[in-house]
Amino acid sequence: MITVTSAQLSAWLALFIFPFVRILAMLASAPILGNRQVPVRIKVGLSILLTIVIAPTLTTQPNVDPASALGFLVIIQQILAGLAIGFTMRLIFTAIEMAGDIIGIQMGLGFAIFFDPKNATYVPVIAQFLGILAVLIFLSINGHLLMLEALIDSFSSFPVNSTTSSAIALHTLVSWGGSIFSNALQLSMPVIGTLLMANTALGILTRSAPQLNILAVGFPITLTVGFAAVLLSLPYIVPLLENIIHASLNTIQHVMQLLGKS
Repeated sequence: MITVTSAQLSAWLALFIFPFVRILAMLASAPILGNRQVPVRIKVGLSILLTIVIAPTLTTQPNVDPASALGFLVIIQQILAGLAIGFTMRLIFTAIEMAGDIIGIQMGLGFAIFFDPKNATYVPVIAQFLGILAVLIFLSINGHLLMLEALIDSFSSFPVNSTTSSAIALHTLVSWGGSIFSNALQLSMPVIGTLLMANTALGILTRSAPQLNILAVGFPITLTVGFAAVLLSLPYIVPLLENIIHASLNTIQHVMQLLGKS
């Protein structure tokens, strides 16, 4: 007769529950898989499947009872670790959409908006276009696989334990949040510079010919120049986006190492 003690059952539960919580938190906050269009049952099922694959390979086994107060603290810690991974990767697409917002406003397309079901809000058409482009680039360079690799490596850098979180790691994560503005500015700078020169030329033309109807002439010119600048800058967006993705992965690794040293 096979008998299972409460200590063995607690150890088995700890082996799967703690990694499952981190994986589920990452999938819930990660780009693409974390979108609202993806059903919850798919996220939970994929998290269970990944847990079954990853949990037996962990070198450091958790020795905390999940039903204890310390186990509840570890669960919260795993949720924060998973959210940190997903949040870091989601900032890439936030920067892309912010760049599209800036470009759309500069082109005069601030009124041309579409409903974004991913974020349940309205975004300019340029931001929607760049967001779709970012998703395609992310999948083409196997960004989803790189994200899963970073998740698996996080269990080595930051194993499941009961240590407290490091303030330096949290500061590093918050600092990476500020990269939204710098990355968005880098992505939108070619179009902004081109439109600045076009608007300067239109301003000089208006001063030299006051009878010219700038509203009737300037808007089509701004749109044409803006779309041309976006078209010419598309080949340079791909390598820049790849650099941002790899920087995000390095940030995840650095944050997990800091958490592991706490």
